[in-house]
Amino acid sequence: MPRVIVCDVNETLLDVGALEPHFKQAFGDGRVLQDWFATVLLYSEVATLAGPYSEFASIGGAALDMVASARDITLSSADRTRILQGMLTLPAHPDVRDGLQTMRDAGLRLVTLTNSAPAAVQQQLTNAGLTAFFERSFSVDTVGRFKPAAEAYRSVADSLGLPIDRLRLVAAHAWDIVGALRAGCAAAFVARPGKVLYPLGPRPDITGPDFRSVGKQIVAAESRQA
Repeated sequence: MPRVIVCDVNETLLDVGALEPHFKQAFGDGRVLQDWFATVLLYSEVATLAGPYSEFASIGGAALDMVASARDITLSSADRTRILQGMLTLPAHPDVRDGLQTMRDAGLRLVTLTNSAPAAVQQQLTNAGLTAFFERSFSVDTVGRFKPAAEAYRSVADSLGLPIDRLRLVAAHAWDIVGALRAGCAAAFVARPGKVLYPLGPRPDITGPDFRSVGKQIVAAESRQA
């Protein structure tokens, strides 16, 4: 049987770069967005390795406060809310819908797995107009450990009643690809601008410059499996 395709959400499906104008307004420099999101990811790993576990949105708020404090900036409540609520209304990357449709037309099963809480990802997918492509959405909240912890990927396999090797993660993050492969999944890397694979990690069998290209390669690969 073809593998179930497990899509990461933030940056892979949805364009976090849409928040740049909010950071420009709050910090005077839209590029602060990248520092903030990197801090969010870092402290999600701290929460996984050292504890305590907190929802991704809470870590996002704490990271925003850290970034502001490091720059001696006092964020207004309006700016803070605008940025954090903006995560719920991110647009899909323009290549995503075509890639998802290609995989759906080929009969592949599609689900999502994200660090975001269940209610948040439902809002994200609904606002981006992507809900209909996915049969289910999974959150790391189930296991209280953020990706790339192996438990996050295994929880999807367990919920679907499948061996872990029957999943293929699609992500634009090298750390997510490493986590999935080390857990026993297959993987496909979306090499969006500025995104590269980790040289010391295992390599996925599929890599492409955008979601559309990756979707076509997945269909070809899973057709061979069938």
